[in-house]
Amino acid sequence: MISLTESAARRIKEIISQKPEGLKPIGIRAAVQGGGCSGFKYVLDFVLVSNADDIENESNGVSIFSDRKSYLYLMGTVIDFVSDLGQTGFKFENPSAKRTCGCGESFGI
Repeated sequence: MISLTESAARRIKEIISQKPEGLKPIGIRAAVQGGGCSGFKYVLDFVLVSNADDIENESNGVSIFSDRKSYLYLMGTVIDFVSDLGQTGFKFENPSAKRTCGCGESFGI
């Protein structure tokens, strides 16, 4: 399962509430792509319509969608939202990651 902290869920709900009525997302997509300085990079986006083969779970009132391949890399991941002097944004705590880059946006298995 992929989960969100209360802080991340609150921030996602804030952003969704600001979207125009006809373009309100039904949740977020958590995925991985090849790239970044450690091999894979995290992708987080809004979902307007889910795909038939998506894996869906809910965390703190937000639906999280992921394709099957990405889900294998993200199982057990906790997504947080941090806002401090050093960083503002979403942070992935991935138990499968063996190494991460300094910016935290990519990882290796």
